[in-house]
Amino acid sequence: MSYFQEGITWLNDPLNWTNPGGLLDRLTEHLVISFWAVLLGCAVGWPIGIWLGHRGRGGATAVTVANLTLAIPTLALLTILPLTPLGFGKPPVVVALAVFAVPPLLANAVTGLRAIDPETREAARGMGLSGGQLLRQVELPLAVPYLAAGLRTAAVQVVATAALAALVNGGGLGQIISAGFGIGMSNGGGGQIVAGGLAVALLALLVEGLLALFQRLVTPPALRVRKRRRAAVTVGTP
Repeated sequence: MSYFQEGITWLNDPLNWTNPGGLLDRLTEHLVISFWAVLLGCAVGWPIGIWLGHRGRGGATAVTVANLTLAIPTLALLTILPLTPLGFGKPPVVVALAVFAVPPLLANAVTGLRAIDPETREAARGMGLSGGQLLRQVELPLAVPYLAAGLRTAAVQVVATAALAALVNGGGLGQIISAGFGIGMSNGGGGQIVAGGLAVALLALLVEGLLALFQRLVTPPALRVRKRRRAAVTVGTP
């Protein structure tokens, strides 16, 4: 029997789902870790990106600096952060994954606000809107599709990377994979490793699909039509 078939067999065993420390427990941990990491990333990335996009200055520099954090391996952060007062467990995992989530959130926020037609801003100012009113009533509603796109990218990246939490006793689906290596490939561990990998991949695909639907729902109909027309023109251009 191949490792893939062993993995499917492992997933089809109800006890592997319901036992303490089984798939359901690890899935819950994985989702909780990912949720808090993305939430922390939003709390940092969105305010900075929205402010810079509204000002129209400094956005490119901030995006470049944020993208430099992607050069820092998540594994390195997970190794270093437990040595700080955060200790081992979930807190350092959440912080490390939040650092990984900030760049797409910040970049899309800046891009979304800077992509707004300057004439739209001028028309709003001509109607007497203040800077704060312009941001709340005009810029943010038009930038919502970009914010949703950044959330979608960050969430999928975090869910896929959160499996590394097992390396610092942070829980999550990575514990299933880690336990499989502990059992040994010749003792049935290979099937468990494949099962854990499949669970992470399927969860990431599910999050991608749900947030793609969410992105479509929050995109105003007029912007959807404009995007389709632009795509049609691009395709029809020789």
